[in-house]
Amino acid sequence: MNTDLRGIGMTSQRTRDRLVARLQERGIENQDVLTVIREMPRHLFVDEALASRAYEDTALPIGHGQTISQPYIVAKMTEILLEGGPREKVMEVGTGSGYQTAVLSKLVDRVFSVERISPLQNQARERFYQLKLNNIRLKHSDGNWGWEWYAPYDGIIVTCAPEQVPQELLRQLAPGGRLVIPVGGSAGQSLRVIDRVGDTFEETELDPVSFVPLLSGQI
Repeated sequence: MNTDLRGIGMTSQRTRDRLVARLQERGIENQDVLTVIREMPRHLFVDEALASRAYEDTALPIGHGQTISQPYIVAKMTEILLEGGPREKVMEVGTGSGYQTAVLSKLVDRVFSVERISPLQNQARERFYQLKLNNIRLKHSDGNWGWEWYAPYDGIIVTCAPEQVPQELLRQLAPGGRLVIPVGGSAGQSLRVIDRVGDTFEETELDPVSFVPLLSGQI
C-alpha cells in the first residue's frame, strides 16, 4: 500500500486508532463499523490542505457548500442502518466526498449513490477507483427522486436534510427495509429512523443533528 493510503503524521494509523477510541467512548458499539473506520483513509476524501485534520471527529468543508460528515455521525448512521440484520442493497442520497459511500461499501453487498453536484461525484468516483471499491454505482441526479431503477432497497441512508421525508424514498424501500435520514429546516433537524413493515412505516425520532439541506435540481 502506498503512503497516500496508509497515511503519515497526523493521518497515521495511530491517529486513526485515537479516532476509533473516541467513537467507542461516544457509544459506537458495532465492531465491523469501527474496523472499517479504522482502516478507511479519510484523508483521501478531503482537500490536501485539510488532510492533517481528517481524523478529528468533526465535519470538514469539501467545496460547493458541502461538507464531509463528522466520523461519529457516519458511524452512528451506519450502525443504525445495519441494526436488525444485513442490508445487501443500500441506496445513499448525497455522495458528497464519497466517505460515507466507501464505509458502506465495506459493510454491504452493493451501494447505489446519488449526487446532484457533478464535480463532487467525479472526485468521489476517482477515490473509489483508487481504493478499488468495485461494488458502488453512481448516478448524477436530484436525490429527492432516489434511484428507482434498482429499487427496492434493503436500506437507504440520506446525508443531507429535507424538511420532510420524500415520499419517493419511502416507495423505494423494501419491506423489512430501513431508512436513516436527517429531517428538518432552519428551526432544527433530528435524525429519523423509518422501518417499513409490510405496507406501513414506523418512524422513530433520535438525536438533534445538523446537515446541509437536501436541495432540488442538478449542478
